[in-house]
Amino acid sequence: MGVYTMIAAVADNNAIGKDNDLLWRLPDDFKRFKALTTGHKIIMGRKTFESFPKPLPNRFHIVITRDREYKIEHPECQVVHSLEEALEVTASEPVTYIIGGGEIYKMGMPYADSLEITRVHGEFEADAFFPEIDPEDWTLQAEVFHPADDRHDYSFTYRTFTRKRS
Repeated sequence: MGVYTMIAAVADNNAIGKDNDLLWRLPDDFKRFKALTTGHKIIMGRKTFESFPKPLPNRFHIVITRDREYKIEHPECQVVHSLEEALEVTASEPVTYIIGGGEIYKMGMPYADSLEITRVHGEFEADAFFPEIDPEDWTLQAEVFHPADDRHDYSFTYRTFTRKRS
């Protein structure tokens, strides 16, 4: 069985999105997301998938929806109807990324082996949130601060967590 990594940019108040869009534009975080997820299968909800102008290149998309009639005519996409089905489809992968949105992160938290979190320093109004990261369950492995600059309106910190095993 492979490793499941949840990857998200999360504000200090756990906000991740509003009206099916991101709350900020952080070019270096986009580059990191692309570098980490390229070549892997990515699991997401339908609304997250529909927020992309087209499927992300060099990644296989597994899209979760309750809508049994929902179809995506693209060779790099597969529709499933539950997180459990998505996990079955990816069971033989060495690493699979769970990329959102809020409901998928909430459902995925018990299955995640690691978290790649970009903590965006600020509080934002949102309608989608990342679940709390319980320090009883997770160990912070790495942390890299990125200051605000002419390309980034907000400072942020990349944080890598691994699940504590009992």
